[in-house]
Amino acid sequence: MKRYLIAGLLVWAPLGITIWVLHFLVSTLDQTLGLLPDAWQPDRLLGFHVPGLGVLLSFVILLVTGVIAANILGARLITIWESLLGRIPVVKSIYSSVKQVSDTLLSDKGNAFRKALLVEFPREGSWTIAFLTGTPDRSVTPHLAGEYVSVYVPTTPNPTGGYFVMLPRSRVRELDMTVDEALKYIISMGVVGPKNGLPPPPAPSTERTAAADAAVASRN
Repeated sequence: MKRYLIAGLLVWAPLGITIWVLHFLVSTLDQTLGLLPDAWQPDRLLGFHVPGLGVLLSFVILLVTGVIAANILGARLITIWESLLGRIPVVKSIYSSVKQVSDTLLSDKGNAFRKALLVEFPREGSWTIAFLTGTPDRSVTPHLAGEYVSVYVPTTPNPTGGYFVMLPRSRVRELDMTVDEALKYIISMGVVGPKNGLPPPPAPSTERTAAADAAVASRN
């Protein structure tokens, strides 16, 4: 019975967690319908609630914003908007910090999370998966002897929390796996490894093979 219960849990647990995450995302994005005037609310126009309309509205808003930002006039408007936000004391610090992080992580020109690394953490002799985020700032490099790199060490199974460390480049090893494969490896706590990065299965022992051959010969 225990074996069957575990087998059933292995089937339903991933499906249940996936449904829960999707429900959370849809419910959160549905709140964007609050941006519409009361007279334009779908619930009032249709007479009933249709889940997922917030997802569609969010997609349309992002798509239209991207189209506007991709042309010259839109880029100019965004520059003016950012300059206005940059003059507000508290908003300037928050907005500029978030924008720098988002530009680094999401921009095609950024180098954050472009490489999966193997680093010694949290102590020498213990190895974990990390991601390259760049190089230390010029205000920090004078205090470091040699060439250093900036590394993000995620936690398991939630990779959104982690540690930012600066390590000597000589102590960092680049892995032959993509960022997605590394994230899957971290989230699964080492259970799901990359397809091309796992070591080959061990070859059967010569002694065990000889013993098996002798057993077969004795039966014959």
